[in-house]
Amino acid sequence: MAAIIEKDGRFLMVEESNNAKPVYNQPAGHVEANESLPEAVMRETREETGCDFQPEWLTGIYRWQHPASNEIYLRHCFCGELIGHDPQRQLDKAILRTHWLSLAELQQQADKLRSPLVLVCLEDYLAGRRYPLQLYRDID
Repeated sequence: MAAIIEKDGRFLMVEESNNAKPVYNQPAGHVEANESLPEAVMRETREETGCDFQPEWLTGIYRWQHPASNEIYLRHCFCGELIGHDPQRQLDKAILRTHWLSLAELQQQADKLRSPLVLVCLEDYLAGRRYPLQLYRDID
């Protein structure tokens, strides 16, 4: 899952190391045991940026197959609000730094994106795609 956080037309992005190459991505990651998708995106955002994120909408669910490895990625992308920031928080070790970047800046650096999912999610967000969080349900 991934988080879209916008402020003044710019998006919170992480610059992370992927196979020893720096790439840009939304704050994103994996779901841990006994964790809902909204809880996971909140945790990952905090761990990767030091920011507290409150998901308000699901922007979309995306499937992408890496052309070289054939590995399949399934991304649930959430958008919401930044509700806090701890600048002293130690970030995940793969995170090099955080940035606030515009869509145009990201499009100009498309070769430095972690995957095409980054731009597709942002374009859907900017197109107004919003689905209620109630679309997602945890089943015990």
